[in-house]
Amino acid sequence: MAFLPCSDVLSPPQVEVHSVIVDCTVTSRFAHTVMTSKALNKANVSQEIFFEVEMPKTAFITNFSMEIENRFYVGEIKEKEKAKKQYEKAVSSGQTAGLVKASGRKMEKFSVSVNIAAESNVTFILTYEELLQRKLGLYEILTRVKPKSLVQEFKIVTNIYEPQGLSSVDAHATFLSNDLLPLVEKTVSDKKAHISFSPTIDQQRKCPGCDGTLIDGDFIVKYDVNREKNLGDIQIVNGYFVHFFAPPVLPRVPKNVVFVIDRSGSMTGMKMQQTQEAMLAILKDLDEEDHFALVPFDTVTEVWKESLTKATKQNVSDAMNYIKTIDARGSTRMTSGVTKGIDMLKKARQENRLPERSTDMIILLTDGMPDHGLSYVRSNVASAMGEKMSLYCLGFGNNVDYNFLDVMSKENRGMARRIYEASDATLQLQGFYEEVASPLLLDVDLRYPDNAVDFLTTNNFAQLFNGSEIVVAGRLTDNNLDNFLVEVLGQGVSMDLLVTKDRSLTVTLKDSVKFVILLHKVWAKHPYHRDYLGFYTVDSHLLSPSVHGLLGQFYHGIEYEVTGLRPGEHPDKPDATMYVKGRELNVTRGWQRDFSRDVKNGERVSCWFIHSNGTGLIDGDASDYIVSSLFTTD
Repeated sequence: MAFLPCSDVLSPPQVEVHSVIVDCTVTSRFAHTVMTSKALNKANVSQEIFFEVEMPKTAFITNFSMEIENRFYVGEIKEKEKAKKQYEKAVSSGQTAGLVKASGRKMEKFSVSVNIAAESNVTFILTYEELLQRKLGLYEILTRVKPKSLVQEFKIVTNIYEPQGLSSVDAHATFLSNDLLPLVEKTVSDKKAHISFSPTIDQQRKCPGCDGTLIDGDFIVKYDVNREKNLGDIQIVNGYFVHFFAPPVLPRVPKNVVFVIDRSGSMTGMKMQQTQEAMLAILKDLDEEDHFALVPFDTVTEVWKESLTKATKQNVSDAMNYIKTIDARGSTRMTSGVTKGIDMLKKARQENRLPERSTDMIILLTDGMPDHGLSYVRSNVASAMGEKMSLYCLGFGNNVDYNFLDVMSKENRGMARRIYEASDATLQLQGFYEEVASPLLLDVDLRYPDNAVDFLTTNNFAQLFNGSEIVVAGRLTDNNLDNFLVEVLGQGVSMDLLVTKDRSLTVTLKDSVKFVILLHKVWAKHPYHRDYLGFYTVDSHLLSPSVHGLLGQFYHGIEYEVTGLRPGEHPDKPDATMYVKGRELNVTRGWQRDFSRDVKNGERVSCWFIHSNGTGLIDGDASDYIVSSLFTTD
């Protein structure tokens, strides 16, 4: 994820940039940024002053205003296409208007100009917001600053509040010298972080007495939140909820990946060299449980081997040697390369040569255009891939039809990324691969009760990757509702996963036996009870009579008798004697709530509580059944 506010006041002669202040507040991954910049026209004639701000393509502007000579002018925010038409009309008639345009890899640029009278000033105020995305285990707030001149008051302030608690916070900048580094102030508590950077005008100078500024680049804050104690966090505010889902300790799912590599003549030179360098690093990163294939294409399509190969050390070494021999030639025949990869994955599946619980993906790298009509290629690729494979497209350079790749990948459970022709293209390729290299869950479906939720954002996802996060938001039918059932279904490497909230986790083994783990919440001020996990079995009749364990010992029933009902410590909770396994146990009758029918209030059901962690009822001691993690696989 990236968060990229950027401010430039383009300074004609005798225009002084008085202040640049970036104030970012992040609450539960939602970033709210206010960028304020003040400029003074010191000339004795009026001048046009330009104001530019770069922000992420996923951000949206919520307010833009200007203050000129103590008068405020508030802009009207329009949808892009309407804004473009109105911008052109306003400019032609001499009115002030601003427009957002694409700018570079991750950003869009907002620019506006205004004519300022002699010896007058203007203050620009831009507000925009963005939901931060988690990538490679971190959220990133990136502030790009290029003031182009010394600024009397320069300040970047970031305040973070995460209810789950902060596990790590780091701040750095590409332009920090040894002198500027101590100016980055960072204060971190359990749930809050404050980061600020405010150099004086002398500290901004490239050298003593120079007018040039050191402030030119990216100021970056990266952080993550605590996840050890739950498999998802749901926050409810004013009748709306947001659900953050990122399981912390699931094993990765093996992947079967076909690398479809464009080697047409346009890839000659640096492009092919950087592609080879990236592929060598990517191949090294393959896990031995992965399977892979290499399909270079130009006018003709070839393969390294006719079938997918397990990523053993020897096979990876042989593949790396093959990559080094690929040279650019011919023209682009993209469709044949992709369909060949699809056919290889299908054949491997039909011959049962791939792990049953694994994910199939094609990674296409090309710098060219589709070799047939766009709709024809998309239709044929989608038909061939079906509903299980994922297509990831990497568009190299400026001549590639990136919009086509973006649409085609999204139609096939994947995503696209533009690779820019630059010295770091190899790192761009590797970075994209790292994002999709470690799938944890497949076919993730988040379900919410129809009687509690009446509006949802997207809640079905093809994969969940390690280091990423799924976010779903919705509107509740009852504004007073503070608890409801949630189901999260997904296929893992050795189990199906279902998470619910009050909260619970359902694990399905071998498509049959189901276990439900429910987190019971206790009144926060209770004198001795604490939150606890209830472990329930749905299909115990499918288990062998030899099954044992904390639950297994009870799956096929036990003989017991409860008698001698008598008053207990609490008048509503009588004690009794239970005869079980040749022992006499003192038990207490109490109540629990069953939420299967009523997700808001639950249904009271009576039960017997065994004291001292079940001593006398269970075989052995309670400590015999303690494990460090529910998802430990060894």
